[in-house]
Amino acid sequence: MDHGSSSSSMAACKISMLWNWYTIDACFLSPSWQITSHGAFAATCIGVMLMVVLLEALRRLGKEYDEHIQRQFAARVGVIANAGSPSSASASSAGAHCSARDGGEGASGGGGAREATLVTFRASPVQQLVRAVIHAATFGLAYIVMLLAMYYNGYIIICILIGALLGKFLCDWMTCRVVIGQMGLDAKGGNSAAAGIEEPTVCCG
Repeated sequence: MDHGSSSSSMAACKISMLWNWYTIDACFLSPSWQITSHGAFAATCIGVMLMVVLLEALRRLGKEYDEHIQRQFAARVGVIANAGSPSSASASSAGAHCSARDGGEGASGGGGAREATLVTFRASPVQQLVRAVIHAATFGLAYIVMLLAMYYNGYIIICILIGALLGKFLCDWMTCRVVIGQMGLDAKGGNSAAAGIEEPTVCCG
């Protein structure tokens, strides 16, 4: 009798492939993640929101790290330009592989025209490994969020949307820099309709 009553008291997981509003006895990802109280469900909702905020933060981290590498490359381009010859620069010793090619855009001009030089940098193995780790963490967390959404629980989906809203608001604040006084040139030095407007940054500050 005791064994029968104990087994009957264990409620089964409530899982549905249709839209639902399950709270108590709802399960997510595994049978061990079974909601047994309203407090546990509230903690789950808060955790899901924080998970989505963390996902947006990881996306920002990936962008910030890529921009950090690009700024390092830009600094090395300055060193190469000051050195006068791309082949004499020591960019490879700083962790990047550099190659240069001379273009013919400036050769057709006057004798004082300067030939264009294309300098190509590659991320070092350590930098590429860090980029891969950030990408894997972002991909894995996004996949977990997708699996949670596939339970079609209305409360969880609302929490995912709230987390996406908070994550975008906190971690992807749009800023633009406009250069005044240089008509027809954008930040990259080319002609564009929106003169002097750079791509939005991902810095919250």
